[in-house]
Amino acid sequence: MRRVNRTLVLSLLIVSSSVFLLFQLHYYRKYVSKPGPHILSRTGHLTASDVQWQTVKKFVALAQHFRLPLFLADTAALTLLSQDALLQRDRLVREPHCSFLCSGRPITSFALHANLWKYDPGFLLAAEQKGFEFLELRGEDPRLASLDTLSGEDIPLHFLLRLHGYIIQVVFLYERSGNYLWHGALRLKANMDRSFAPFKLLDYGRHAGSYDRPELVLTVLDGLDVRIPRNVSRFLSEQRHARFLECRYRDARNFLQLYPDDSSPDAVDFRQKVKSLLHLAARTLAHLDIPFWLSSGTCLGWFRQCSIISYSRDVDIGIFIVDFRPDIVAAFRDAGLSLKHKFGKVEDSLELSFLSDNVKLDIFFFYEDGDVIWNGGTQAKSGKKFKYIFPRFSLCWAELLELKVRVPCETLDYVMANYGASWSVPVRSWDWKSSPSNVQENGVWPPAEWEELIQVY
Repeated sequence: MRRVNRTLVLSLLIVSSSVFLLFQLHYYRKYVSKPGPHILSRTGHLTASDVQWQTVKKFVALAQHFRLPLFLADTAALTLLSQDALLQRDRLVREPHCSFLCSGRPITSFALHANLWKYDPGFLLAAEQKGFEFLELRGEDPRLASLDTLSGEDIPLHFLLRLHGYIIQVVFLYERSGNYLWHGALRLKANMDRSFAPFKLLDYGRHAGSYDRPELVLTVLDGLDVRIPRNVSRFLSEQRHARFLECRYRDARNFLQLYPDDSSPDAVDFRQKVKSLLHLAARTLAHLDIPFWLSSGTCLGWFRQCSIISYSRDVDIGIFIVDFRPDIVAAFRDAGLSLKHKFGKVEDSLELSFLSDNVKLDIFFFYEDGDVIWNGGTQAKSGKKFKYIFPRFSLCWAELLELKVRVPCETLDYVMANYGASWSVPVRSWDWKSSPSNVQENGVWPPAEWEELIQVY
């Protein structure tokens, strides 16, 4: 009996060893024998990084097969591409390792240049055959929306692919008329699975976003060929401030039905001059690396009627005083604009005004003060100072006259602060010293300083 038990035990050990050996051979052939990172833990099991890398690897292979114009847009992975991170990992890691694509997050994000890819449903079928679960998010194409149609056709905005609990997000970037790239917000419809992905962790989709077209380079990350932005730091900075506000076409059309726009030759000519001036100002300030936003009547025109106010006769922009540079006047003069006036000083109520083809460009500098932000005004003949108070605001991107520009994200609050509750009703007679809802007197400049602080040309 004892001999039988020993034989049985020996047989079980042989069978168990054989099964374990076959298990090791299977995983060696499937994971280790292939190029790229293939770390197995000391217990012989795949680590979470291995599973995530295999998921990304399968997706990248599919994307290459269907020639998807992709680049890596994952903020965690791109952050790890900094030089300091590379040096640190070189010191710590002595063997092939999933260093960048396995960021510890259950999501890896890619961006797709939609205008360079013809939508191929075969890609989705192939993804499903590889084991991916798939969710497609679509939305209206804002490029086809206008004051006439109010809507465009549905276009893909985001792909979400899930495998082994890991998510691949594909963000569709579309070219807009202002020579920039745009992606839409990710919005789930009522019948969609809200547990499909950890949506709060997604890098993209909480809001629509806009980007300058990045220059891409092909590189090898963790054994995989992927494209990345050449200037990673700039792309990451753009991503943090990419929120985009679409023009309110429906409200604008309703406004223009009540108050038809001026179509006279003078008004058409003025709009063309404003477009040229705004583009010129944007180029000049971009060269100086000074951010600006649409302010006052120019902001009101964008928000209320998706255009400019033809009877305003000027262009208004805002700049935070912390972004002021002493060479700004010379830069605009070099661009062909003449200085019309300079009021105030950097420490208090600075304001610049330039002239181009009989259209004025007013630059208001804004100062932060506790929970408010304000800009100043000066009456040249009396030296009186004025202050315009706004609630604190952040900046978003928008489009006006085929130009990507910034506007206050809290646009309604900004406009109401300046124009009051009746902002939607046109006012042709406007006194900058008394008409704004947020204006208050702010003292008088000392006469001895007028020569320096009140300069009119």
